[in-house]
Amino acid sequence: MLFSEKLRKLDIPQAELIFIEHFFEKKEADSLQKVLTETIAWEQGAITMFGKKVLEPRLTAWYGEAGKSYTYSGKTQYGLVWTDALTWIKNKIEDECQTLVMCHQPLFNSVLLNYYRNGQDSMGWHSDDERELGRNPVIASLNFGESRRFLLRRKDNKSIKHELLLTHGSLLIMSGEMQHFWQHAVPKEPKKNHPRINLTFRWII
Repeated sequence: MLFSEKLRKLDIPQAELIFIEHFFEKKEADSLQKVLTETIAWEQGAITMFGKKVLEPRLTAWYGEAGKSYTYSGKTQYGLVWTDALTWIKNKIEDECQTLVMCHQPLFNSVLLNYYRNGQDSMGWHSDDERELGRNPVIASLNFGESRRFLLRRKDNKSIKHELLLTHGSLLIMSGEMQHFWQHAVPKEPKKNHPRINLTFRWII
């Protein structure tokens, strides 16, 4: 439960979730959001849904070590070269995660970035359970900009749901068996008018 005003362990069965609301304070978060907005190679890609190619309802970018790729919804991403800002952010988050999940090995070699232009952009229900992520991946989700709802639901009983508000500068660490038992989503919120950037750091095997 509540460890401090800064860090919370969420009490959800068969999922290990740690939420740090102010991982970056506002001034630093503002600066990083601006840098990412201006320097990331954003694109609107196409994914396969129900056998049809459709444009993703957001902009994306994938950065990672050479030779690493990531495939989801029929789309394969090949890593771009890390920027200085992404490397600095990765190192800072990795230091925190290694302590919290009791791991002394490098945790992340890639990052998927999503740019939600406004509340019409969204992320559908899914689990990060692709083979290249391994059995119980540690995924660190960093957020800048507009606060957005983060929804969770059980795979075996979709009526069981939880909700968390991901705020400017916050970090959500997902680990353990979560991807086996839970799906997550970022729904549309038409009244939201400001952009949001989300970075999910992962290890691709």
